[in-house]
Amino acid sequence: MSLRTTVTLLLATSTLALAGCEQGSSTSGAGGQGGQGGSTTTEPSSGPTFHKDIEPILQKSCQSCHSPGNIAPFALMQYDEAKLVSTLIKEQVQARTMPPWGAFETNECKPKHGFRDDLRLSQSDIDLIAAWHDAGSPEGNPADAPPPIDLKGADLPGKTLEVEPVKPFVSSGDQDQFRCFVMDPGFTKDMFMNGWHFVAGNSKVVHHALLFVDPNAESDALADETGSYECFGGSGVNGDLIGAWAPGGVPFELAPNIGTRLPAGSRLVMQIHYHPAGTTHDPDSTRVQMRFTESPEYQMAFVLLGNFPGLQPNGDGLQPGPNDKAKIEFRIPSNASNHTETMLFTLPSTINGGPMPELFVYGAGTHMHYVGRDMLVEVEHNNLQSPEKGKECLVQTPDWNFAWQRAYAYDAAINDLPRFLPGDVLKMRCTYDNTMNNPYVQKALKDQNLQSPVDVYLGESTLDEMCLAVLPLLYKSQ
Repeated sequence: MSLRTTVTLLLATSTLALAGCEQGSSTSGAGGQGGQGGSTTTEPSSGPTFHKDIEPILQKSCQSCHSPGNIAPFALMQYDEAKLVSTLIKEQVQARTMPPWGAFETNECKPKHGFRDDLRLSQSDIDLIAAWHDAGSPEGNPADAPPPIDLKGADLPGKTLEVEPVKPFVSSGDQDQFRCFVMDPGFTKDMFMNGWHFVAGNSKVVHHALLFVDPNAESDALADETGSYECFGGSGVNGDLIGAWAPGGVPFELAPNIGTRLPAGSRLVMQIHYHPAGTTHDPDSTRVQMRFTESPEYQMAFVLLGNFPGLQPNGDGLQPGPNDKAKIEFRIPSNASNHTETMLFTLPSTINGGPMPELFVYGAGTHMHYVGRDMLVEVEHNNLQSPEKGKECLVQTPDWNFAWQRAYAYDAAINDLPRFLPGDVLKMRCTYDNTMNNPYVQKALKDQNLQSPVDVYLGESTLDEMCLAVLPLLYKSQ
């Protein structure tokens, strides 16, 4: 059974010109100085110290990016390195812009479950970092340091296949680059993937990666002699998103009874976002490791819902908006702030001529472009057989950042996951800021040699917009 929707606009990754995991950060200037340079001390401290209190936090949530050879612009492996930027660390964690994480609980969105692999720091961690900085960033006793962590990134446990591009790619220039690599895994029968992991070939420049399945091998016609092609809004072929990775990412593993179907003869298309930052880098050949399972009880499908251009006959689709003119339209006027577009989707009772199965919502994510500022995804449970009643918020990204998007998996057993049944209504509300107060709008305009905001419409380019819910869904195999 296929759960493919009619949505053809696919998830994109960031084109923000960031210099790594710290956006807009620098180790120079007053804002980057945390004390008197690199002096150390082993004198006892009554407050928090680096080795005893701060280093474990950095290991857990920072060092996977902030380490030599990785994409962050500076390392946080040693005391001297952290002391030098302790002011910046305090500012970033208090603002919750670091570590990168977009899903937050708000007054209007409180998901029933927490998220797996949650990178966010607790308030006590944030307070500890602030107290350490305010006390002069003392080192403490090196004997209190935790054991170093393995930053190489473990292979996917039980991997059975590893694929890589036909030829490496050399990124260069000032602009971010998106490249799609066509890979033939040699599937002679349908396979069910239940684990994957990306191994960056050049971690200094690989910003994000997405993996799509191309069931009809359409990508063969798009690739040049290098086996790759330029791409921005997705893979450019009629295939589903099946995996994603960002720096610091760990192997993604599903239980043995869950798998994503990959048809026989499929190609895999890996889209990589490169951030060259004005330098010609060493060649990159990022690899994808995969693991498979046989006859899974549940199948997973990444479904992208939204991007409706207008109102549909059943009342779904694009809803009336605050700045519509003669008709309902997806248009974000120039210089409009706090502009909203709302879309609805009612789950049908049938699919491909058969009954719609019960869907378990494994997680949720959001997707917009540069003008986006906030997105909320909720479901209204209208099915009388649903164990849940009323409205349930699945995810909200109240400070949307195009650079750090992802799907957020719920930390719950399958039977405890949110359900999506026929008649249930999915609501997507996207909020936009199309003014010069939005720094991402400034960046997009600069890239296109424009001086002031313009009306923004639905589309795939950098100065178009989207409103998509990203839903990894489980359903029982038949």
